[in-house]
Amino acid sequence: APILPDLLDQIPSDEEIGSVTADGAYDTRKCHEAIAARCAAAIIPPRKNANPWKPTSPGAIARNEALRASKYLGRAIWRRWSGYHRRSRVESKMNCIKLLGQSLMARDFDRQVAELQVRIAVLNGYTALGVPMTVAVG
Repeated sequence: APILPDLLDQIPSDEEIGSVTADGAYDTRKCHEAIAARCAAAIIPPRKNANPWKPTSPGAIARNEALRASKYLGRAIWRRWSGYHRRSRVESKMNCIKLLGQSLMARDFDRQVAELQVRIAVLNGYTALGVPMTVAVG
């Protein structure tokens, strides 16, 4: 969590950031302030024992709204409504990529890119095999 502001600073200020998705460990004032300073939406689930913050800054106000919505809708519905569920999908896909090998074999950058593209093509092929095909009968 302390590194998030530095990571956001690496993105050029003229590039727009739509949202920042992170897990509950990033539910800190510094993270919310850094995200609000870039005019982005923070999709960070409040901790289970979270209390509202004093609304003294845009980050605190946005976090209080997320806390209020989470308590009103329930955590499961809030995750779907906010788009937080996409984070777990990305994590599971990254785990699949790691299962194809922990490190890249190629040393040249262009060949590393090609190697990753081949791995992704293999994963997309496996995903396509698992998608059910429905046909109307009648």
